[in-house]
Amino acid sequence: MGDSETMNDLPKPQTLGLKPSFGFGDRLGLATPGHILAAKRGNLIPVFAQQSVREMERTGRTPKDVMTAAQKSLKKAGWAQRWGADADHLKTQQEVVNLALAGFTFFTIDPSDYVANQADWLTGMDLQSAVEEVVSAGAFESIEQIEQLYLNQTVELNDQLAISCDAREELFRAVVKYGKAVDYATQMANWIKIQAEDFELEISVDETDTPTSVWEHLFIALELKRRGVEVISLAPRFVGDFEKGIDYKGDLQHFENTLHQHVAVAQYCGPYKISVHSGSDKFSIYPILGRVCRELLHVKTAGTSYLEALRVVARQHPDAFLEILKYSIDCFETDSATYHISALVENLADPIFLSTEEREEKYLDQDDGRQVLHVAFGSVLTKGRMPNGQSFNEVIMETLEQHAELYEQFLEAHLGRHIELLFAG
Repeated sequence: MGDSETMNDLPKPQTLGLKPSFGFGDRLGLATPGHILAAKRGNLIPVFAQQSVREMERTGRTPKDVMTAAQKSLKKAGWAQRWGADADHLKTQQEVVNLALAGFTFFTIDPSDYVANQADWLTGMDLQSAVEEVVSAGAFESIEQIEQLYLNQTVELNDQLAISCDAREELFRAVVKYGKAVDYATQMANWIKIQAEDFELEISVDETDTPTSVWEHLFIALELKRRGVEVISLAPRFVGDFEKGIDYKGDLQHFENTLHQHVAVAQYCGPYKISVHSGSDKFSIYPILGRVCRELLHVKTAGTSYLEALRVVARQHPDAFLEILKYSIDCFETDSATYHISALVENLADPIFLSTEEREEKYLDQDDGRQVLHVAFGSVLTKGRMPNGQSFNEVIMETLEQHAELYEQFLEAHLGRHIELLFAG
């Protein structure tokens, strides 16, 4: 049987529709069997192939690598239900082409390079000039068009919530902050339409300096709709902190109150799902998400599966785990630059002076340690080596293959807890 024929026998991803869904990131290509077990803990459509271009670059994987790893595991497990494949955080036309050719069906557009965070503090002539620049860039026809569309217009989202923009300054800030981003997202959506036949779109605006207000969310959603961009989900930046690899930081009641407003916008302008990025380990808000979003929910996790892989290494190859710890600490300052985290290396005990059990506890069960390991994954998997010259990647992969059942158990327990808490809400 030829290679192309073998590939044709593999299960194909499908679109998700307006059903609650859950993304399982897999940076190693060995996590899908455990993800399948976790997915059975609840009635969510699983996304088994999910990786951002940034993560692929850091791990040296290709879109086809990500897709094929998930497909082979699904075929072996006899998975016959719907599943998705998320081309996550796409920023360029070439990235769209590459991920579409690999067979991805869920495209997450990330226009964050075009978001103007400085709009939050612009006033007076500076703000006026910034709006004029957005118009001259082609995002809108004129300032008069913007005002006609939104100024003093009231939108009744539901019986309890009406939103209006009565201040020109508030409107102009939203236009400056998101106008070019929405325009570029529209352009990317058109590229995706050309490249993919059966697909769904998500728009991500979660990587901004400040939380997305309900008015900003409404502005983005109405603009997408006006431009003919139909989305299955949208990822705002929520109040509080969604740091990598640890629980939510913030006021839970405030989070719930604002989440109700975001869901109201999603129902009015779509309906579409509210997408929660950096969803790994946000246990305290999971019941809230399940209760408030109900069907209109998509969650993404990524680094958690890598950390559970390191837990297998910690148990079965403690010498290698020690070397990975030391290397991750050395890489932390550089690798943490592009991540929203608060970990401090000085809060961590030197792993050399810890017992095997203490290393696992301090670095895989406590916040600072988890984040240090989380952000160093790319360096560990592509550059790190043992004293004998063997790469960390080889050690990790060999250990996981030799102890595949243990890895599955860890993933089922950890990610299964995520899913059960969603349904507890």
